[in-house]
Amino acid sequence: MHPILLTEPGTILEPSELILNPDGSVYHLALRPEHLGNLVLVVGDPGRVARISARFDKIEHQAGNREFVAHTGTLNGARITALATGIGTDNIDIVMGELDALVNIDLEKRTPKKEHRALTIVRLGTCGALQEDVPVDQLVVSRYALGLDNVLHYYAHEQTDAELRILQAFLQQSEWPDNLPLPYIASGHEPLVATLGQGNHVGLTATAGGFYGPQGRQLRAVPAVGGLNEAFTNFRHEDLRLLNFEMETSAIYGLSGLLGHKACTVCTVVANRLRKEYSKDHLAAIDRMIDQVLERLVG
Repeated sequence: MHPILLTEPGTILEPSELILNPDGSVYHLALRPEHLGNLVLVVGDPGRVARISARFDKIEHQAGNREFVAHTGTLNGARITALATGIGTDNIDIVMGELDALVNIDLEKRTPKKEHRALTIVRLGTCGALQEDVPVDQLVVSRYALGLDNVLHYYAHEQTDAELRILQAFLQQSEWPDNLPLPYIASGHEPLVATLGQGNHVGLTATAGGFYGPQGRQLRAVPAVGGLNEAFTNFRHEDLRLLNFEMETSAIYGLSGLLGHKACTVCTVVANRLRKEYSKDHLAAIDRMIDQVLERLVG
């Protein structure tokens, strides 16, 4: 995914558009530029931040505002920020916009910088598997994300030829209903996917706009369209399968593509939707994921 247009350096961003706190930090994340590492590990659960930073050699800075909790520190000489985003692509819209502002906007002058800085953003999440041969407690790395949300529709973007081919195949095979939002495809950063995908399941991830009905769960309210999960499981495009459901990756990948950052999602499978199984010790599996990712990225 690529931007059609970006705001030009020198353009003044008004206080109603770029909102800063009295200490100069960005509005939601409550971080200033010096608080951010080049590697940002994003998690949905605020409690997972401390599980990551407990592995740091040193914690330099901690911040918290609402669900946005951040710990920045060093590990083996690498400066890392562990950041809780909360759940959903609406929160990711906030997080990605403010992370980019921290490195690519002069916050004092309120204008985009001429020199671009690319962050490495890795989501460490949890997910539900949509394939029977993807067991609980194993890891899924997202090569592409299928956006069932609507965030990227609000940004001027164009999809790559590969993304459009996958999307067209999905729309045809799923017979996508007209009463649901049009999906989109966004790509992960290929070198990161290759590094983190080795020995793990790699494929297409569906990012849902909710946890219950949007993922085909039925409690009392009944989903508007039945059989979507079966269509997801049955989807094939060349060697690509739709492996899992989660709730953030499409916006991370899409906005990273627009803003020039390197992004990858790794998820621990906590549920297998076909087997009707849930992990017996998902926290231990999440710890193994954290250790594997840190080992591969910072040694």
